[in-house]
Amino acid sequence: MIEDFKLHSHTAPAEPLISIVVPVYNEEDSVGHFAAAIRTVIAESWPTGETAPRFEIVFVDDGSCDATAAIVRAMCRVDRTIRLISLSRNFGKEAALSAGLRAATGDAVIPMDVDLQDPPELIRPMIDKWQAGAQIVNAKRIDRLQDSFLKRTTSRMFYKTINALAEHPIAVDVGDFRLLDRAAVAVLNEMTERCRFNKGLFSWIGFRTETVEYARPARQAGSTKWGVSRLVALALDGITASTTFPLRVWTMVGAIISLAAFAYAAFLIAYTIISGADTPGYASIMVAVLFLGGLNLFSVGLMGEYVGRIAVQVRGRPLYVVAETVGF
Repeated sequence: MIEDFKLHSHTAPAEPLISIVVPVYNEEDSVGHFAAAIRTVIAESWPTGETAPRFEIVFVDDGSCDATAAIVRAMCRVDRTIRLISLSRNFGKEAALSAGLRAATGDAVIPMDVDLQDPPELIRPMIDKWQAGAQIVNAKRIDRLQDSFLKRTTSRMFYKTINALAEHPIAVDVGDFRLLDRAAVAVLNEMTERCRFNKGLFSWIGFRTETVEYARPARQAGSTKWGVSRLVALALDGITASTTFPLRVWTMVGAIISLAAFAYAAFLIAYTIISGADTPGYASIMVAVLFLGGLNLFSVGLMGEYVGRIAVQVRGRPLYVVAETVGF
């Protein structure tokens, strides 16, 4: 059955090499379906007689606990276009994708999800736009009907928030699924951020960009690994990696409140001197103390998010650790 995963490959040096980078975590039920789907789509997209690009699939196993790595390892033995990078533990999708981008050798690289919600049928249109001159080809979702109401709502809020704050807005409803020219990949590989938010990096580097649109299908196998806590962590990474505007906001808020406090203190002093009466008001004092205390705690927590990421960066530890490579 492993032979079904084999891809048609070409060796003519004039044909461009396309690297498909696929981070996987506990996806033993999905990797075979993915490889077979890619093989079928390539055969259908470039009919007999038409010169097709060469392809390689780079699976990045992000510390899976199941048989994902073993299955991909077996696929590598019968198909020299399939490669495996196994990380020593679970480092997260952003790190796994970075590992795949660094290992990919293609003239263009296409990151994809293994669940086939990134339609392989878009590979040909993306490559056509790339060969026409685009250096980045984004795949934009035109609907989110497969997502729950909560996920659609929070996604819209996330994009609106980050694009209102970010110095370089990210493309709305565009995930990691896109085509990246070798020049773009080379720039990404030079970046040293430890708290990676790849969507922000993709928008920051610039380059000539085109877009293809698609409706995202349902997941073909397995289950999503993105829980609420991981999505919140990714959102925080995205905001802190894209802008320092929240820090500037709280600087301005602090300045305004300080000026108001000084003005009110001057008023109390003047009132006491003129009227000679103390101003009672336990409730108003408590409200002021709690309000200012809450602002202080919130602003300290916000600064802590940035300081924590500075600490991670200063330590200089590797973004990921590779335990094994197969097929390279």
